[in-house]
Amino acid sequence: MSNRAENSYGVMMSGFFLTVGYNSPNYTQRRMIMEESDKKVAAAALLIVAGGIVGAGLALLMAPQSGRRTRRDIKRYAGRVRTRADEAVEDLTTNINDLVETIGEKTDELVEKGKDVAGGARKDLMRLIEEGTSRLERFRTKLSRM
Repeated sequence: MSNRAENSYGVMMSGFFLTVGYNSPNYTQRRMIMEESDKKVAAAALLIVAGGIVGAGLALLMAPQSGRRTRRDIKRYAGRVRTRADEAVEDLTTNINDLVETIGEKTDELVEKGKDVAGGARKDLMRLIEEGTSRLERFRTKLSRM
């Protein structure tokens, strides 16, 4: 019995599996653990933010001041939060639009480069075919003289 094994890339390794690469079970398992960890961190951050908002609201409601003043303060705070959210959405929209525009420009550049390369390759191929044809004709001429 041979002491050889084939890894996920089809490479024979002596004595053990080479567990490097995207198809390996270890990679998939590590990736799933990292995704779960990322989800837990995002959930914890969301809970902290939500707790802060709830706590701020309760602090306003429990403050020793009149109801009219508390409602006014809540309106002001809500207005500031809305303004900040609108600004954040506007900034995000601008960044995404810039990114899409940049990607579009880069794509256009790559298409043009591809066309240039394909055109150059076509010209080279045509030249080589013509050279081959002329060499073939010379060879035929030599053969016919024999």
